[in-house]
Amino acid sequence: MVEHRMVDTNGIRLHIAEEGEGPLVVLLHGFPESWHSWHHQFGPLVEAGFRVVAPDQRGYGRSDHPDDVDAYSILHLVGDVVGLIRALGEDKAYVVGHDWGAPVAWNTALLRPDMVLGVAGLSVPPPFRGAQPPLAAMEKRFGGRFYWNYFNRPGVADAELARDTRTALRKIFYSISGDAPDTGEQPLVAPEQGWLATMTDPDVLPEWFTEEDLDALTESFSKGFTGALNWYRNLDRNWELTAPWHDAVVTPPALYIYGDRDPVPAFPGAPELIARLPDLMPNLRRAPLELAGCGHWTQQERPAEVNAALIEFLTAGSWARPAG
Repeated sequence: MVEHRMVDTNGIRLHIAEEGEGPLVVLLHGFPESWHSWHHQFGPLVEAGFRVVAPDQRGYGRSDHPDDVDAYSILHLVGDVVGLIRALGEDKAYVVGHDWGAPVAWNTALLRPDMVLGVAGLSVPPPFRGAQPPLAAMEKRFGGRFYWNYFNRPGVADAELARDTRTALRKIFYSISGDAPDTGEQPLVAPEQGWLATMTDPDVLPEWFTEEDLDALTESFSKGFTGALNWYRNLDRNWELTAPWHDAVVTPPALYIYGDRDPVPAFPGAPELIARLPDLMPNLRRAPLELAGCGHWTQQERPAEVNAALIEFLTAGSWARPAG
């Protein structure tokens, strides 16, 4: 059974879900999600011989929500993972992330390779630092209409999403899934309308996303969305903070999985990066795994395929399990 508790790490308290014994696997959710987005992974990974831990990351769910926007930088987020691994009594772990959890996983492997046995990212490819700050680059490219820039406006998206949390989440999860019509468009926002204006509110939820899932997700945002949105408000600051790692590569064994209907791998520059990953990543264990017909919610839309790929990756060879 999955058990829940609070853990002190990096000066804050994180709520975690955990189950199993064996090498530690840390599962990191994205936006707007919670530990529950990994509920399909617990059973198979535990059965495969792993100790599985999924936190609500800072600003989410029952974990602490610091007030300061600057408290959500990538260094804070990596620090939370490093501290969590230590607090769980381990020196090393496998780190797996989806959406925003993927940059946290990739950067944990980049900044602390000594603590990462292997790293897997879903949806968001590895963090090769661009030539310009990302918010500034998207502001210039899309005239301020890219959703990152909309999220960067203090209080605006916070209020829109909190107005009717359940409806907002239902629209978001359906509209960027593989079940929604494929518009092929970048996620641009008309400022006077808001992010949700062009999203569809489905009459029936997709088979992979139940009313119970929506209940759990809605409850996890009872404290609002500001902590989660503060991650986006640090995008340019993260670019500044990671300058020492410009052109650095992730060296631990790595896996990348994405859906061909996910808008994130189609962001400007992402398709070219994904095509080059086998050359750029020295320990990428297989070519990027593209899931046909899968949208953004990779491990929820395609749990069987994701679980099979993760288990194959985590148990692939002598590198996967340390001696003793």
